Amino acid sequence: MLTSKQRAYLRSLANNIPAIFQIGKSGINDNLIDQINDVLEARELIKVHVLNNALIDVKEACEELSRLTDSHPVQVIGSKFVLYKESKEKKTIELP
Repeated sequence: MLTSKQRAYLRSLANNIPAIFQIGKSGINDNLIDQINDVLEARELIKVHVLNNALIDVKEACEELSRLTDSHPVQVIGSKFVLYKESKEKKTIELP
C-alpha cells in the first residue's frame, strides 16, 4: 500500500507523462492487461486514458486494472488515471 506522501510524489511525476494506453469500446481484455504489465515492469508508472465511447467509466477501469495487474492506483483525474507497480527487475522510481 502506498502512503499519502508516496502517492503525492507519484502524482507529481505523472503530470509529465503522456497516456500510453487507451480504453475504448473493446474495454479491458487479456491483451491490454499483458501490455500494461509489460510496460509497468519497464516504467513502473503509467497513465491510461478512458475514451468517451468506453463501456466502463474511468474509476471502474482504474480499480479493475489495478486489481488485474496487481498495481496501485495513484490518481484518477477526468478521463485519465495513473497506476504504479514497483518493478522486480528495473527500478526507475525511488519512493520517499
